[in-house]
Amino acid sequence: MVGILSQDDVARLMADPSPSVRAETTSKIAAQYDSRHPRMSDAERKIAEEIFRKLAQDAEIRVREALAANLKTTPDLPHDLALSLARDVDAVALPVLKYSEVLTDEDLINIVRDEDAAAKQVMIAQRASVSGAVADALIDTGNETAVARLVANEGADLSEGALDRVLSDYEDSEAVSDSLARRPSLPASISEQLVSAMTEKLQGYLVSKHNLSPDAASNLILQTRERATVSLLNRSSSDAELEELVYQLYANGRLTTSLIIRALCIGDMSFFEAAMARLAGVPLKNARMLIHDQGDLGLKSLCEKAKMPSRLMNAVSAAVRILDEEEYDGGRNDRERFVTRIIERLLTQFEDPASTMTKDDIDYLMAKLHQLAA
Repeated sequence: MVGILSQDDVARLMADPSPSVRAETTSKIAAQYDSRHPRMSDAERKIAEEIFRKLAQDAEIRVREALAANLKTTPDLPHDLALSLARDVDAVALPVLKYSEVLTDEDLINIVRDEDAAAKQVMIAQRASVSGAVADALIDTGNETAVARLVANEGADLSEGALDRVLSDYEDSEAVSDSLARRPSLPASISEQLVSAMTEKLQGYLVSKHNLSPDAASNLILQTRERATVSLLNRSSSDAELEELVYQLYANGRLTTSLIIRALCIGDMSFFEAAMARLAGVPLKNARMLIHDQGDLGLKSLCEKAKMPSRLMNAVSAAVRILDEEEYDGGRNDRERFVTRIIERLLTQFEDPASTMTKDDIDYLMAKLHQLAA
């Protein structure tokens, strides 16, 4: 039993020429070392630690493997011993790198930056918790597999800036894109970039594989991208988050009229307000006051400054008024009911003798509404 280890025991252990015996003995000692299940006195633990330090230098990999496998989750393992194992060959180091809580961020970053550390980088990326500093170091490595594992890891602290670098540095990596798409929570601005990148790849596929004309493929992709972008919108998002997403869309030429109306048609007034503020070049609070002006002048003036097509002005006005009048909860068939109400409002305006709307305007608007709200 380990509880009666003596200096003679240590000497015999280290003198035994059989690697298998040393590995077996290593496992037995290490299994009883964990302080969460104390079976050793303090004196015996010190003896065990000295044994471990000697075994960590053993020429046989199987002995060091046994040591690492049994000590990988030990919370109070001496730091020097944990670091020695973590810097060993992959077969020894990987379990410690994935599980040991003794290793510091500095330890992990230094190992990530080592040459020929690809397998270790992948394992560090899968730790239960990966700090922002370690995540940044992993992103810098260019190791596609490690970064794919990192972004798939819910325990990784990935800032919006880090995710933006991932999208930029690994834009051609399907593994990284797939992991990003599966990540449970992403900032809307990052999700939108991912959607855009994936739909652009799909456009090339449609042209080359399905004999679609570039124009037809472009139109289909635009519709798909807008639907996907609208699905990213979160009504609980802060003004700052919405404005950041809107700015990103605007800067990349993706803040289109059809996207704005599509969002309005699913009841997302917050996005509509932020988008109109950006296009018109006015503060968000001013845009809100203009949009919800009880008269017609405020919204009309804002739409004109934002260069909203005049043909769509009546549909926009109808949608805003309906949203102001009733709650849009996004429930079953809510979008269809909402579009129906907008069309009814437009038809009522068309029947008004004072209306300037033509039949062509109505036909255009109805077709546009059905398309955008689909």
